[in-house]
Amino acid sequence: MREEYELEVLDRYDIEVRSTRRIRGAFFCDTDEGTMLLKETKISGQRAPLLYMVLSCLESRGNVKVDTPVFTRDGELLVNSRDGRRYMLKKWYQGRECDVRQEKDVLQAAQTLAALHNELERITPEAVRSAVQSQDPELQSTNGTMIMHVPLFPAGRNPVEEIQRHNRELKKVRSFIRGRVTKNEFEYLFLENFEKMYQLAEQVLARMECSGCSSLFQNELSRGSLAHGEYNYHNLLVTDSGMAVTNFERMHAGIRVHDLYYFVRKIMEKYIWKQKTGQKILEAYENTRRLGEDEKEYVGLRLAYPEKFWKTASSYYHSNKAWLPQKYVEKLELAVKQTEEKRAFLENIFSISI
Repeated sequence: MREEYELEVLDRYDIEVRSTRRIRGAFFCDTDEGTMLLKETKISGQRAPLLYMVLSCLESRGNVKVDTPVFTRDGELLVNSRDGRRYMLKKWYQGRECDVRQEKDVLQAAQTLAALHNELERITPEAVRSAVQSQDPELQSTNGTMIMHVPLFPAGRNPVEEIQRHNRELKKVRSFIRGRVTKNEFEYLFLENFEKMYQLAEQVLARMECSGCSSLFQNELSRGSLAHGEYNYHNLLVTDSGMAVTNFERMHAGIRVHDLYYFVRKIMEKYIWKQKTGQKILEAYENTRRLGEDEKEYVGLRLAYPEKFWKTASSYYHSNKAWLPQKYVEKLELAVKQTEEKRAFLENIFSISI
């Protein structure tokens, strides 16, 4: 039944759909206007037009491949199906997902991120309006108010305040577990390693409070800097003509190189903080876009924080504890196990000693 609803959604677009096939929570569509993807989305009606404007601007420059949304024949970017789900149709690419096991893909992803950041630095309301109007002349007349009054992307979090919240939550989880009469394997493991990991978390917080991270955040906000918000291998497609960046729904205003921190952390956890690979990633990024000293400091300090330990503990705390998935134990063990490798990585790559 759900597939029937999704096919009905496609009827709202002024395109000829030759064939469709389901791929991991979405519909892959072969159309007379090229490959497209129909996917359920949580993005709001207010943010969708701005997302379209930014991606259209990026697409018009041609330096980074992106998944620009497509309008329905009625000029809408979002379509609600009969079962209440919200969908967006986006331009897509023939290719494969970035393979983190291939260093070539990882380095290409870092270089693509730098190119994306270079392009996002050029995004201004004026540039967006110009790009959109040249690409879609009808947009000015049908959505004039949208063009003139660009809604703001949500601001990211102040990094110091975010780390403070994480640390408070770690203490809350400890109090909760201490109060449990019968403890499971995860809870014993958490308590066993809490003091060491929390001390590290507090040391990182102290360094961040004395650093330029808050100033960087405020400066980026004042400039209207945009970050992808979820730059990982799942959202990167390797095509015959380069790498495409997809799924910008979590784009936000704030520290742009938070994308780089997030990407490096996800990759390094899989490479057990291999220093040579990490150095190559930074070099690949900086070959296209040089990092400022404050940006490099931010990336290093965010990497120093025991994010995986906090995230796993937080996820467990908010879960149904009547059943303990083994993945919680495995993730917590991995977070603790990789601490020394990460410490050496930070000292040699970022000159950060904690």
